[in-house]
Amino acid sequence: MTLFAVVTGASRGIGRATALALARRGRTVALVGRTASSLDAVRREVESLGGQASVHLGDVAVEADVARVAEALVAEHGAPEVVVHNAGIVHRGAKVHEAPVQSFDRVLAVNLRGPFLLTRALLPAMLAAGRGRMVYISSISATLGSPGAASYAASKWGLVGLMKSVAEEVRGTGLTAVGVLPGSVDTDMLAGSGFAPQMTADEVASLVVYAALDAPAAMNGSAIEMFG
Repeated sequence: MTLFAVVTGASRGIGRATALALARRGRTVALVGRTASSLDAVRREVESLGGQASVHLGDVAVEADVARVAEALVAEHGAPEVVVHNAGIVHRGAKVHEAPVQSFDRVLAVNLRGPFLLTRALLPAMLAAGRGRMVYISSISATLGSPGAASYAASKWGLVGLMKSVAEEVRGTGLTAVGVLPGSVDTDMLAGSGFAPQMTADEVASLVVYAALDAPAAMNGSAIEMFG
């Protein structure tokens, strides 16, 4: 049985750092994202560590993409041991009464619809296997509001609600769901936000790996805040 982990948004930032950290723990890593060249670069990094990785192209907000990727993953590896829902975007600058509807919809599609679609697609295999952990990368923005970033805050608040609902639905099955809520991380996404970085992507990845591999089952449903 292959012990493998799925990481969305794996080409950079927290996703890349998490993929490398999981590889160091001996997991085969399925790298999911939209940019082949960037994912290939991370795959080569994983292989340089002596690990194994595969690249899977798709937009997590598109149901057909998620279904195709999930089917390929289960066919190749079986049920994943770990799924890290990391893919996310942010649109800043426009207040609620000025924000384009399309911008709001796109942020929620990637940050909230995406994790819902992938959870829905992979849970049947994981439930059949009787094991597995879902880790949802939310944000400290799930606990507060930020002017000009209402769509991001709304998506991250919603993601915590999704995680907690999944946690209740899988209780007693051998699966768990946990949320990680980092503050200002030194990534491309933070650039231009006006917030100073309080932690590195590697620091966040260390918590993600703990939640994915080491945390007791009693942490099911926990939303772990990481302020820096």
